[in-house]
Amino acid sequence: MAQSRIWKTLAWHTTPMGVAVHALGITQIVAWGTTLYALAVLGKPIMAETGWSSTVVFGGLTLGLLISGVISSWVGRLIDRYGAKRMMAAGGVLNALGLAGLAYATEVAHYYAAWALLGVSMRLTLYDAAFAALVQVTPTKGRRAISYLTLYGGFASTVFWPIGHLLNEAVGWRETCLIFAALNLLVCAPLNWGGLARREPEDTPEAAPDPKVARKAPPPLLEGSAKIWAMVLFSVATSAYAFIFGAAAVHLVGLIEATGIATAAAVSVASIKGIAQVGGRLWDIIFCRNMAPLNLARVPVWLMPVAFVVLMWAGGGLWVAVFFTVLFGAANGLITIVRGAVPLAMFGAKGYGEILGILATPYLLINALSPAAFAIVLDWGGQRAGLWLLFGASLISLLAMEILTFWYRRHNAAVAARQTDAVTAP
Repeated sequence: MAQSRIWKTLAWHTTPMGVAVHALGITQIVAWGTTLYALAVLGKPIMAETGWSSTVVFGGLTLGLLISGVISSWVGRLIDRYGAKRMMAAGGVLNALGLAGLAYATEVAHYYAAWALLGVSMRLTLYDAAFAALVQVTPTKGRRAISYLTLYGGFASTVFWPIGHLLNEAVGWRETCLIFAALNLLVCAPLNWGGLARREPEDTPEAAPDPKVARKAPPPLLEGSAKIWAMVLFSVATSAYAFIFGAAAVHLVGLIEATGIATAAAVSVASIKGIAQVGGRLWDIIFCRNMAPLNLARVPVWLMPVAFVVLMWAGGGLWVAVFFTVLFGAANGLITIVRGAVPLAMFGAKGYGEILGILATPYLLINALSPAAFAIVLDWGGQRAGLWLLFGASLISLLAMEILTFWYRRHNAAVAARQTDAVTAP
């Protein structure tokens, strides 16, 4: 029995799903670490050499994210039409060109042009494209594949922040960008192509479920006005989340300092976020195998307001800061899975790339603009006003997700009742 289980585990790594998860896992670490996360360690060296302000330097990333949002639905349609393999491989090449452009940028216009190209390539290579790729490879097991992939992605900053720092110290930021470009060209592009070369049959069943858990037939996929209503509610819930995470990406240390601890301690506590993020995803993989995606979605939207309640009213101190950061990181880890799993469950694999693209548009745009918007609130009302704003955003996300859950259950119950009536009618 034990040998059979070990053999099945080893064999899984050679299946189309296993190969795709491992290949995309590597490319997600590299793509996130060399693009979206790069300025965390290269921003100051760029400012020091060029004399550009932080607004100019980090404005490049904002531009890239805005472009990713604007083209998101279009890219989703391309992924559905031409296949994620081609689009993600092309994205790896464009990442390399964009990073090479950064390396040779001597004028602000050139710098922004490079980030504009990276905005296109990030949309072609990061999670939304990768989720669509996994669903194309394994339509019936996309939910689990997405969970496994995000476990890889959680290590991007852990791996590339130290690498970026060491490379910058050794050769400078421009050469670091060239090395990052080479990684995208020589590692990511081939893996995105080769790792997605095979597909599993659409009727391949899910792995055997826990026999102790009763399995119900999946609800019918949403269509027409029901589909639009569900997409709107889900978009509101995830976009409110995008505002929180976009703001916290820049201001998390400052938020933790609001508990009264020193800056050095706040930085150390903030680093726990990554561990908690991976922990949340592990919890999903180990314990949530049979949980409906929409039920899973309720977990992070409840965790986040609780985290802010703790931060605002628990009295401050180191352990309050740690507890907040653990809740925050776990919620962040889970919401990434939710963004891929819930649309797949409600709308199906057909046209999945375009649906993700539509849903990602407001998410990416708000995520791009939220750091600047949050900074304005901080300048106006201080940390307390900022915390109230983020708490309010978490309540909007919670309310939208709870309304979606309630409506979805009612909708499915009504559909089931109509089907029963049709069967029993004389």
